[in-house]
Amino acid sequence: MNILGIESSCDETAASVVSDGYLMHSSVVASQINLHESTGGIVPEVAARAHLQAIVPVIEQAMLDAKCDWSDIDAIGATNGPGLPGALLIGFNAARGLAYSRNIPLIPVDHIEGHIRACWLNESPPPLPALALVVSGGHTELIRIEENNTFVRLGSTRDDAAGEAFDKVARLLGLPYPGGPPLSALAETAQERQLKLPRAWLRGTNDFSFSGLKTAVLNLLKENDHPASAEIAWAFQESVCDVLAKKTRNLAEKENVKSVLVAGGVAANRRLREVLADHISIELRIPPPNLCTDNGAMIAAAAYAHKNNAVTAESPLDIEPTAMRKKRLRNADTAR
Repeated sequence: MNILGIESSCDETAASVVSDGYLMHSSVVASQINLHESTGGIVPEVAARAHLQAIVPVIEQAMLDAKCDWSDIDAIGATNGPGLPGALLIGFNAARGLAYSRNIPLIPVDHIEGHIRACWLNESPPPLPALALVVSGGHTELIRIEENNTFVRLGSTRDDAAGEAFDKVARLLGLPYPGGPPLSALAETAQERQLKLPRAWLRGTNDFSFSGLKTAVLNLLKENDHPASAEIAWAFQESVCDVLAKKTRNLAEKENVKSVLVAGGVAANRRLREVLADHISIELRIPPPNLCTDNGAMIAAAAYAHKNNAVTAESPLDIEPTAMRKKRLRNADTAR
């Protein structure tokens, strides 16, 4: 089954053709990093306009790279949330229009599940049940995946996502946006590696918190004789990786899962990969860096998992931006 996956939830316009949920035939990504670097973060309106310009060329290139035409496409999968409202609308409406005009089934895809499904690409399926750690600029979540492919959220951040903390601390250190790669590169140059920054364990919960760590860096930089920036970057990264790895390991042991999956943009961080490998004794699966960041292949893989839920383009469908998703999840947690 060939699925065209379309992703536009944040600042990458992406499309990919994937067969049977794992075999990639193409993956095209148009990044907006250069657009947002000058503002130090994503401007939603700018992002939406860039998606509008890129969406058609990206889809066309993905089809060309896959050497297929529309008669070869069995379904279209598209991200309908979470994400930025304007950005989501561009990709989802493009997918909907193509599905309508070509009479192709449409499969709405959750962006978080998409990141997790990247662990299926070009691989055999991971052993289930599994525990997934999703770490990105907007999300930090622990999700149990049952053998029937049911997803159960067990933990999340109470404030900043891990990737958001990387970006904010990088900005405090005078590094460019996005902050993750330059902060990690700076950390590797640290000569002194004795500094220890706070770790928020939130004992008794599966949740995370990184806002206090960010504040600790801010307060440290206000001191006249503060450590070198490289040492601060190293200590910050160690703190984040330590908490993520140990909380994931502890929950994996408690849940008695067969594998741990790590996904999202922060999963590309080399140091996090090292620390996780040191702590996880069962099968650990992390996609290659180019599949950790937003891409269309992960959306196609997730769409394949929900192929039996495909709908027609005329069906009543809508996007679910990040704010709406957070509200829904809060209400669900309160109800429990």
